[in-house]
Parts: sequence; C-alpha cells; structure tokens
Amino acid sequence: MNILGSIRAVAGPSARSCSRRLCDPGPSRWTVPAALAGSSRAPFYASRSSLVSHRTFCSSTVTDYSPTAVARLPRWVNNAKPGSTPDQQSTDATQAKKDVRLDSAEDGQSPPPASAPPSTPPSSSSSSGDGSDNADPPPPPPPDNPPPPQTSISKQSVPEIYPQVLALPIARRPLFPGFYKAVVIRNPEVVAAIKEMMRRGQPYLGAFLLKDENVDSDIITDINSVHPVGVFAQITSVFTAASNKEDEKEEGLTAVLYPHRRIRITELVKGGQAAKVEAVESTPAESPVPESEGQLPTPPPEREGPPMTMQTSFLEKYAVSVVNVDNLATQPYNKDDQHIRAFMSEIVSVFKDIAQLNPLFRDQIANFSINQVASNVFDEPDKLADFAAAVSTGDPNELQDVLESLIVKDRLSKALLVLKKELINAQLQSKLARDVDSKIAKRQREYYLMEQLKNIKKELGMESDGKDKLIEKFKERAAALKMPEAVRKVFDEELNKLMHLEPAASEANVTRNYLEWLTQIPWGRHSPENYSISHAQKVLDEDHYGLKDVKDRILEFLAVGKLRGTVEGKIICLVGPPGVGKTSIGKSIARALNRQFFRFSVGGLTDVAEIKGHRRTYVGALPGKIIQALRRVGTENPLVLIDEVDKIGRGHNGDPASALLEMLDPEQNTAFLDHYMDVPVDLSRVLFVCTANMLDTIPAPLLDRMEVLEVSGYVSEEKAQIASKYLGPQAKEAAGLKEADVQLEPSAIDILIKYYCRESGVRNLKKHIDKIYRKAALKIVQDLGEEVFPEPAPAPAPEATAADTNKSEEETVKAASTVEKQDAPPDTPDAPETTTPHKSAEEKDDKERVVTTVERKPMKVPDTIHVRISPENLKDYVGPRVYHKDRLYVHPPPAGVSTGLGYLGNGSGAVMPIEALSMPGKGNLQLTGKLGEVIRESAQIALSWVKCHAYELGITKTPDEVFLTDRDIHVHMPEGSIGKEGPSAGTALLSAFVSLFTKTKISPDIAMTGEISLVGMVLPVGGLKEKILAAHRAGIKTIIAPADNRPDIEENVPESVKTGIRFVYVENVHEILHEVFRGEPVAERWKDTLPLEQS
Repeated sequence: MNILGSIRAVAGPSARSCSRRLCDPGPSRWTVPAALAGSSRAPFYASRSSLVSHRTFCSSTVTDYSPTAVARLPRWVNNAKPGSTPDQQSTDATQAKKDVRLDSAEDGQSPPPASAPPSTPPSSSSSSGDGSDNADPPPPPPPDNPPPPQTSISKQSVPEIYPQVLALPIARRPLFPGFYKAVVIRNPEVVAAIKEMMRRGQPYLGAFLLKDENVDSDIITDINSVHPVGVFAQITSVFTAASNKEDEKEEGLTAVLYPHRRIRITELVKGGQAAKVEAVESTPAESPVPESEGQLPTPPPEREGPPMTMQTSFLEKYAVSVVNVDNLATQPYNKDDQHIRAFMSEIVSVFKDIAQLNPLFRDQIANFSINQVASNVFDEPDKLADFAAAVSTGDPNELQDVLESLIVKDRLSKALLVLKKELINAQLQSKLARDVDSKIAKRQREYYLMEQLKNIKKELGMESDGKDKLIEKFKERAAALKMPEAVRKVFDEELNKLMHLEPAASEANVTRNYLEWLTQIPWGRHSPENYSISHAQKVLDEDHYGLKDVKDRILEFLAVGKLRGTVEGKIICLVGPPGVGKTSIGKSIARALNRQFFRFSVGGLTDVAEIKGHRRTYVGALPGKIIQALRRVGTENPLVLIDEVDKIGRGHNGDPASALLEMLDPEQNTAFLDHYMDVPVDLSRVLFVCTANMLDTIPAPLLDRMEVLEVSGYVSEEKAQIASKYLGPQAKEAAGLKEADVQLEPSAIDILIKYYCRESGVRNLKKHIDKIYRKAALKIVQDLGEEVFPEPAPAPAPEATAADTNKSEEETVKAASTVEKQDAPPDTPDAPETTTPHKSAEEKDDKERVVTTVERKPMKVPDTIHVRISPENLKDYVGPRVYHKDRLYVHPPPAGVSTGLGYLGNGSGAVMPIEALSMPGKGNLQLTGKLGEVIRESAQIALSWVKCHAYELGITKTPDEVFLTDRDIHVHMPEGSIGKEGPSAGTALLSAFVSLFTKTKISPDIAMTGEISLVGMVLPVGGLKEKILAAHRAGIKTIIAPADNRPDIEENVPESVKTGIRFVYVENVHEILHEVFRGEPVAERWKDTLPLEQS
C-alpha cells in the first residue's frame, strides 16, 4: 500500500519533523514551536529559503517522541517535574513556549532578529498552569542572570478529556485531525482570550465549520450556525496578523492550529458578543494584566446558563464562545475487510492518477508521506480518508460529511467521492493544457516543415520564394497587356519597390494590392464587336415588342459604328416610367453588339469615392465602380448600364453627379483619373447607357452629355402582345406548368389590362399573370390530392444511406446530412420569457434536421387536366376589379363640369373630370383634390381670364359691372387620394368656369388637354400618348389638343388608338369655347363678341 516508499526518508523514533503544504490562504508569517528552538533553530533557518516562497499552508503532520508517563496527564494535574526546582520549571516552560518568527519577504516587513521576543511574553506563562488556586505564577528570571542550560526537555501532552473548550468558528473548509491550519482572528476579545490561554499553558480550542460560507465570525452566537462536529485543536504558535487597513485599530492574530481528534458540541455554555470598534476606545480589548504575587484572581461576574469548569473559568471575563463537547471515536473496524481494502486501493489508485496530472498534488503527497515516520498512512484506513479529504479542494459540505463519518467504510466512500471529483478536475485541466500545447506544437512543427520545404525546393531549383514568384506573376501579366507608356512606367516603379520590401511590411501589402489592380485592368484587350443590322434587329425583336423609336435609334447607332468601326463618344439615356423595359433594353444592346455587360445603380449614392475611388492612403481603399467593372468584364469595351441616374444623391462626401461628368464626357473620359489607380484610364471605348424615370432631377451639365431616348408606355395592343409572347410563357414555366394544358385566353388578358393594369409599363401586368398561374397550380394540386402528387421519401441519414445503398462515399455525403434544428419560436399569448412551450416526446428527441444537396425533381401534370382562364372566372384568380369605370360621368353632367386628360405619376394617363361650384361668399377660390402648385396656378389663370372677359362671354350685362365680389368658387378634381400636378388642365379649368357662369352643360364625350396663358394662348404639353390611350379606353369621341402637339400625335400615337377619336387642334381659348359649346345658344352670341378671326 506504500506508493511513495522511494521518496520517504527514514527518521529515528525521537526525531520531530514538520511539513507544511500550500492549500488554503494562510498567514504570511508563522512561528516555530519551542521544540524547534535551540539546537533545531539553525537547520530551520537554513531551510528558510525554500519556505519563504510559501505564503499559505493549511495542513501538516507532527510526529514526536513518545511522551513520558507524567506528560500524558492533563496539564492542570502535572504540578511539577520530579527532581527539578521551581526556577528550573519556570525556565523550562518559558523555553518551551518561545517562538521563532519568520517574516515573508512578500509582506514588505523585515524579519525580526533572532532575539526578538515572542508575541506572548515568556514571563506570562508557567509550567504549573493554574491547577491550584493558591499557586501563583513564578516571577520571571532576572535579565542579568540567564537560566542554566537544560539537560532535558519537558514535553507538553495533549489531554485525553477536555469537556469544555473555547469554540472558534472556521469558514470555507473544515479541519481534519493531523493536518495544520492557519487561521486569522480579528475579534479583540478572542485574541485576548487566546493570549491568556497560551500564557496559562492551555492552548486548546474547538474548531467548527460555519454553515454559511459567506459569514466570517470569530464567535458563535447560535449553536445552529455551525456544524456540530468539529475538531479538538492545539494552538502550536501565534503571531500578530498584518492589517490591510492603515486606520484599523483592532489587533489581529494568526494562530496555527493542529487538530488532534473529532469532537461534537453538546451545549453552548457561553455565546460571545461581537466586539465593536467603538467599544475599543473606552474599554479596549487588551491582554489581562497578570495577577501579582500574593493576590487571588478576581472572581468572574455572575452569568446565567450552564456553569463553566475550573479549567475555562478564566474565559468568563472575555466575550468569547465556550461550548461543552464530547469526544468522537472512530468505530472499530477490521483492516482486512474486503470492502475497506477495496476502498483503500481505489483511493491510492486515484492518488496516483492525480499525482501524475497535478505536480502540486504530487508534492503534497510526498511531503505528507515523508512525515509519516512512525506509521504508514496508506495502511491506516481512517487516516487515509482524512488525508484524502484534507488535500482535496472539494465542496465544504462534502468535506464536513467526511469529518462527521465515524464508520470507516462510510468515511472512505465519501473521501473517495471527493477525490474522484478532484481527479475529474485535474483531468480537465490536463486536457486543456494538452490542447493548448498541441496547437502550439502543431503550428511550430508546420512552420519548421514549411521552411525546410522552401529551402529544399529552392536548393533544387524547383520553386523560388513567395516574393519572387509574386513578382514573376506580375511580370507575366504585364507582358500580356498593352499598357500605355505612362502606365508601364508606374508599373515598373511599383514592382521595383515591391522587390526591395520585406513581405511582412505593411507597405508591401499596399503595393501588392495596387499591382494586382494595375495588372488586372484590361489594357488594350477588347471583345470583337458585331455591327450586323439584321442580327441586332433580330435580337431586339426577340427581347422586346414595340418600342419602334428606340429600336430605330439603336439601329442608327449601330450603322454609324459599322461605317466608322467604333461607337466612341456615345452616352445613351433611356427615360420612361417604371416597368417599360429600360434595363432590359440595355441588356439587348449588349447582346446585339457582342459586348460584355456590367450594371450598377447610382440611386441614393452619396459618396464620390464610389465613382472616383479611394486614395491608397486609406485602410481598405478600393478603386471606383468603373475600374471594378473593367476588372470584372476583362475587356475595355463593355456596355456599362448606370441605373437610376435621376435618383443620385448628394452628401457630405461630395457630389457624385459631378463626378459622373468626367466619366461620361467624351472629351474627358479618354484619360479618366481614378483616385486609387492614379494613372489615366481610357474609357472612350466603353458604351454607357443610363436609365431614368424623369429628366427634371438630372443635373443640367450631366444631362447635356447624354443622348436622351424616351421610352413611353405601351398601348393596350402592345401589352396584349407582350403578355401572350413573353410574360405568359415565362410565368407558366415558373409555376411548374410548362407541359400542362393551362391557357390564359386573350379576352381575359384584355380585361386584365383594362381593369387591373393600366400602368404604362408591364411590370404590374407580369405580377398579375404570375398570380394567375400560381393559383392554377394550387387548384390542380388541391383537386388531384397527394395521391397524384405524393411527397418524395425523406432523404435517409448518412449512416443508413451508406448501409442500404451501394453508392460511393462522395454520393453518400452529398445525399444527406443533419444540422441542428432552428425553428421559429411558438406564437403563444404569454411572454416567451415566462412560458415553456409544450413539446411532445418525438419533438424532444428530434433535435436535428436532415439536409441534402440533391435537387428535387419536378412533377408532371397529367394530360387529362385542362384549365382555361376566361373573363368569367378571372375574378377567382386575381380578385375584384381595381378600376370599375373609365368615366365618372356617362350622362351629361351639370353645368360647371368638364373633362380633362392627365398624366399620372406611375406613367399612365387618366381621364380626370373637373367640377366647379359657386356659392355666396367674398370672392375666394378654393381648390381640393390633392392638387399640385402648377394646377393651382392654372386655376387662377383660368379664373382671371374669365373675369376679364365676363362681358364678352355674356356673364355680365355691362363691361364695368363688378363680377364675383360676393361669390366663392370651389374647384374639385375627383379621386382626391391621387396626387395631380402639371399644366395640362388649363383648358379644362377654363371650360368648367365658363360652363358654370353661363349655366351651359358640356358634353361628356369631349376631353381636352393643354396649358393656357394669361392672354388666352394654348401651349403644348407632354404625355399625349398616354393621355390619348386613356381617352380611347374611356370611349372619348373628341379630344381638344394644342396645335403645337399635332406632329407628336400624328407621329407617335398608333393608329389603332386614334381610331374613332376626332382631334381638334387649337391655338387660343376662343377656338376651345366655340368647339366645346358648339350648338349652344351662348355660342351664337360669341360669334360677335369672341369671333374666331380675332385669334
């Protein structure tokens, strides 16, 4: 059972050895008992160098010579030694109580000299103690007469029965018999009592573990605050404890305790009160003054409760805790019991395992084993259990259970449990240390091997170092490019700089990145262009329907390029409402020209660096978008589409719109200078195509450099063709119905265009067609059910796949794997912090989700399924109509109502009625219907013209009659939620005012558009194609338009839209009024007052 026999030292039976081990926080100074004084002091100080580094210690074992029969008796019985004088007795006791103090260098205090007096004066103790009431302590020896040398040492024995002791509570971990423990005592009453006990030669107390780990007290006020089982301990040495606070007046004491046996509290005889600092000023806790010779001790005051014994009666005057105790003896056991031997073997085995993992633990075992000279602790089960608990750092309650166990088998079991936990902790620490060491060793090994591999390859000429390889790569790239002379010069300079820089330098990384960009710009590399007109016509017709003007302009552009051999200096800007295909036109142009395509959006862009790049001095600097585009496409003649150029922003980092000038100006972009590249880059071969929704927000200098192509909206016939040829097949395939017999009838498409999608573009139409085919797919699946469209079997787990099928390992890994489930939290009414969702057993077990990389195959719809979407069932797919009717007034409206044509913000036209009413008031004009500022001004102009010509219009009887001084006018344009803006409503507003004041109705089949001036001139407006399309849809028969818009209407509006509509072109308001009120009585008078010849 002796596992450390090789390191144990053999000592004589009369030798005394002391060993202290680092375990719990303890004092920085400690004392050597009197047994080590004298001849033992020199070797003790010789070993001070190895002990001074251990600031804390908790346990030790003392093995002394066998005491004499007299020394075995209690201290208060041994009154004198045979054959010695009282002076010799006093001298022996004084010599036995002397302490040698060692101060650690860490305390910041110099060690006291060897002759320094101990903490307790030698004259305050006596070998006779206080066994007799008449015995006075002997006087101290005179300083000039040193005591005679001793020939023998009287050894103090430990009393076997000590029924009443001072109770000292211990925090954090209990004490075990045979193991030293240093405790710090701060209570002045307890300090004074311990000094008095040392002076009287009764250095014994009871140490009990506090139940509350957070409480640290030196007295016991409640017997339930400590565990009942503790140890009977001897105070081997005391010394003053250093105070952490400079202003702390209380005197601390550090006492080294040596437990001898287990005891149990039977009764709390005296519960002390905690001393307070305030009480120290009036009655400081000092050591009691020794009684002078010839005087009896002062009797203690009367106290309620159990009486105190004679041995502890002197503690009556101290506010300390005194308890009655009983000794606890270990129950008899058979050392050869099979269970006990098994426990001992396992504990020894765990000791070996921990010792291999924890060097500090190994040193503790070795020191303890060396001190066991009289007996082998590994052969004594009870001591082995105590040793296992004393050296471990287990839970205080578990250690207390070991202390309270009197049955050896139970004690061994509990100690083994504590030791097993210590082993697990040591294994974890060892594993962490091994992991860290292995990582470091692996990296070092890899580094050494890589360096050796580099040197070997370099010696064999197989490979040069990384920098040489990098420089060679840059040289190869540059040789394949057609760099300009200025760029070549910069490249050589930067390459030369990189050759002389260390790879680890930060400048080397910056230079390397710059050379990467410089050699990846396609200097002189371009893609062969295709200027074939027939090829371009075919591509444009495949991608777009209609847009004749745009296609003709693109073909003209290609014809010029075919003759010149280049298309330099052309920047095209496509302007139109959303959804008309501006971006897709740019893609078609790139495909027709066989050019690389790159798109980036500048909508909301506020940083100039996105266009011009960052300077290389910044961390993470990058070139601008155009340089990134050249690197991405790999040619210097791509088609670059700049989207949303009308929505470019402006921030504190500059004006990106101004930065675009250099990039888009044909006179400047031949030498475009990027901040990062800092070399001129030729962008003249790049074909720029910009897109915008409106021209108003584009800066004038930027707009001046572009060639604007207006992409207006589609008419109903064009939308129908686009839906049947492009949008329908795409949506059908996207819904998984490519091979199914699902048809969207042309009549249903017409209803969809007329009552659901009136926008200029086809984006909204595409959304509705997608929705129709998705609904059709849902109905097919729901009607046929899971029998026709079953779910495929779930992918098997990787293990099952490998076992059930003969697939390769690569296919198995590809087939399926698992990941941790991440489901959405349950939507419960209670807060998720306060509720726990109920989970079934299957959900609790199924914590992983199977994932796979195998594509799911589409399912075929049976040929027997036929679906037709007609106008009758269209509502089931897209819901009710959005637009219910095209005209607000089908029958002739009352006087004061006219019909105008407007252009909405979504790019579509609309028929907008204008209503005017008069009422008593003060001549104010009120406008409603979410009208813009321009429309409000048009209404003011129209009203002013009517007031000015009231007599000619027949509203007043004389030219001087005051008009509208007592009447208010209210003008409203229905659909108030839709914003309206623009000058197009001027003619309609004037007609409404004349109708109101002359009380003449206007035909609802007449619509008009045009801006008026203050003198009655009719000015041209825009958006006529969309307005005429809206009038055609509403069934308008007559449209009054400005004469200046006649070429635009005849050229750009399709004949199919103009069919059935009579166009009247006017130049002034006289012509408008004669046309609108044709056949009315008031118009007959206007032939004289407002003749057409005046126009």
